[in-house]
Amino acid sequence: MTVAELLFEEAKRLLAPLAKEALDFVLFLRGRQEQAEWRDLMDAQSTSLASIWDNDEDEAWNNV
Repeated sequence: MTVAELLFEEAKRLLAPLAKEALDFVLFLRGRQEQAEWRDLMDAQSTSLASIWDNDEDEAWNNV
């Protein structure tokens, strides 16, 4: 049985208020995972665009 299947089986046994709390926690974990993925994407973009953003021609824009 997979972890997802085990989680589903256990969740089915919970009373509604506890099931709602478990769902809230799962959604929290999913959101945290998505934020980490977004942060990784932003870091990758920053690295690849650093040479474009940091150059002498654009120095005037640094204080805007």
